[in-house]
Amino acid sequence: MSPSPDPVEAISQRLDIFISGQRAHAAPLGLEAAQFVEAAAATVEGGKRLRGRFCVAGWRAVEEASRPTGTAPAEVVTAAAALEVFHAAALVHDDVIDNSDTRRGRPAAHRALEAAHRDARWAGDAEAFGRSAAVLLGDLLVAWSDDLLEEALAVSQPAPASAARAEYATMRREVTIGQFLDIAEESAFLTEPDERHAERALRVASLKSARYSIQQPLAIGAALAGADAAQSAALTAFGHPLGMAFQLRDDVLGVFGDERETGKPSGDDLREGKRTVLIAYAREALAPTARRIVDELVGDPSLDEGQVSALQQTIVDSGALDRVENLISEYAREAERSLSGARLGNAAVAELRQLARAATVRVT
Repeated sequence: MSPSPDPVEAISQRLDIFISGQRAHAAPLGLEAAQFVEAAAATVEGGKRLRGRFCVAGWRAVEEASRPTGTAPAEVVTAAAALEVFHAAALVHDDVIDNSDTRRGRPAAHRALEAAHRDARWAGDAEAFGRSAAVLLGDLLVAWSDDLLEEALAVSQPAPASAARAEYATMRREVTIGQFLDIAEESAFLTEPDERHAERALRVASLKSARYSIQQPLAIGAALAGADAAQSAALTAFGHPLGMAFQLRDDVLGVFGDERETGKPSGDDLREGKRTVLIAYAREALAPTARRIVDELVGDPSLDEGQVSALQQTIVDSGALDRVENLISEYAREAERSLSGARLGNAAVAELRQLARAATVRVT
């Protein structure tokens, strides 16, 4: 099958082919193994394929600078598919850590596995099974991501393959550290001076999301095209601030988003206790008594709609939402400026700017 010229469709087609192979591999291993693979397959369905699209765009930006380009070659699409599977793994683990019930409007993976345990009338604690199985499910998805990446690199030239592998390895390490810092901040914030909370939240945003969502996918695609140091630097200068804007927009959606658009309940980040820049800015503006009330409420999984609404209003009244919106705009402008004069393909730069708007201007 020839790759589709549309990156989203091409990535989805590649994932379908890969998962078909995984189903065939699991079939002789028994019903439970087949069901486990189906659970993994379900996690990569849907989504905007943002990370894969940035990978293809990074390849195109470099490739187009020296020669006309058409459809991305199979190895680039396969690398993009690997990033989408890695993203699915991160979401599965993230939902276990956050004890989230939903993802993209459907039960989170650990909840679906819990329900499967109950439906099968298996022995033991269904909830514990769901969580344990989801940890392993995330691990399986990481292995799948590695398989796809190595398949892509096997048909690439040695130097680009080595550079792309190094970028992927950096991404894996940093997002894992970022995830740990995210959960650590939920516990450590009281031991840090209030004026450092925003700085620490921005560190989490950089490692947990900005780099792995945009900066590293761009870098992996660019590496596969043989990017030189200047091209890599230009794409990094674009990708990191854009990734920061993307994560800050996600933080806003986590507090104020419409469940019909985000697939998660409004205020979910408040119940989960996320210590985002939005919360840090709100705390900075509050009197000590009001700050203590916010600290008591943020992280309470039993918050009702009235309490969520009150917290949302407090955040708005404190000026924190406006500050974050301004910061998003600043990061987006920084990303935009970084592309001026860069030795990258003109059509690809226009595509990057379109992706930037899609990443930062999302429905609340």
